[in-house]
Amino acid sequence: MKHVLILGDGMGDHPVPELEGKTPLEVARTPHMDRLAREGAAGSLKTVPGGFPPGSDVANLSILGYNPAAFYTGRGPLEAASLGVQLQDDEVAFRCNLVTISGEVLADYSAGHISSEESAVLLACLEKKFGGWGIRFHPGMSYRHLLVVKEELLEEGRGKLRTTPPHDITGRPFREHLPRGRGSAFINDLIRKSRVLLQDEEINEIRLDLGENPDNMIWPWGEGKSPRLESFAERYGLRAAMITAVDLLGGLAASAGLERIAVPGATGFFDTDYSAKGSAAIKALDDYDFVYVHIEAPDEAGHIGNLGEKIRAIESIDEKVVAPLLAEASRRGDVRLILLPDHLTPVALKTHVEDPVPLAVWGPGVDPDAVEAYDERHAALGRLGIRSGHKFLPWLLELDQV
Repeated sequence: MKHVLILGDGMGDHPVPELEGKTPLEVARTPHMDRLAREGAAGSLKTVPGGFPPGSDVANLSILGYNPAAFYTGRGPLEAASLGVQLQDDEVAFRCNLVTISGEVLADYSAGHISSEESAVLLACLEKKFGGWGIRFHPGMSYRHLLVVKEELLEEGRGKLRTTPPHDITGRPFREHLPRGRGSAFINDLIRKSRVLLQDEEINEIRLDLGENPDNMIWPWGEGKSPRLESFAERYGLRAAMITAVDLLGGLAASAGLERIAVPGATGFFDTDYSAKGSAAIKALDDYDFVYVHIEAPDEAGHIGNLGEKIRAIESIDEKVVAPLLAEASRRGDVRLILLPDHLTPVALKTHVEDPVPLAVWGPGVDPDAVEAYDERHAALGRLGIRSGHKFLPWLLELDQV
């Protein structure tokens, strides 16, 4: 039996007053997702254990069957793995956003979704100015980058170092959310110096002239050291692949030994090529037993509070990813489909929450339940009930009948 897991990042939501108390999943036109739920089994998955931040790092680690309590070390080292950056035992990796500051407010966690080409120039400026012994900057995609720091530079201060994801504080004063604890003085000094450096860069002057948000500061967060994951193949005896445009998921794939399939046109934003992702997943079924298809766009829409874009992203996933995979799985007869988000990203909150996510499983050996549609409310009525995130995949892969 082959399995394809279709993950719409942040696709779940809370009831929205503008939608008469319905969620984006409930109002979006999703006939193929609904068919998965109607012909398969539904339930809810608790992807974020208590005590952990409700981020994509924890949630996707859990979905792949790795208990975050045993394996989670932070977001930064997963992104380092994706970029092929080797961490030494005495190094700490941070996710490093390029952000827009307006006065004392963090106005934009993504600097207007700055292009990778522009941000690479700015990362080179940061590396030239601050890089050297103990500090490294590595460019990633768009606003998502990497900062690596020697542990000994983070020794000053007391208590565990704590950082805040910038998408959690968009539109709010940033100083009260600066890093705190051991090492925070060093990181905060780097943040301050980056603001002085970046505000005068030519790229930002051009962006301002074009009416675009400048990248005028860095925001390091998600710190951690390299994890040690048992490979997916050793854990399950399956050859697996990951399709994603996001470094975090690519790093998780690299750490767990999933092969990452590059898809031209996949951007991690609204303009991503959904059809290309669906086609790549179908092709991957010839060579892999387990295919993980990650689509970032609904999460980005949630973070900026754009209800229309979130609904459009969900509908695009249904039409261009779920539909062709459903047709191919029906033709082959040896494929199960798993559909879920990693977490909810409510448009009203513009950040992640730890609520259970809607789950649907379809395919050979899956007995239907009474659920008629795929959304948060219907899935909660499914016979699979509420399951622990890291226990679900091992349970599913061991079963002939669901």
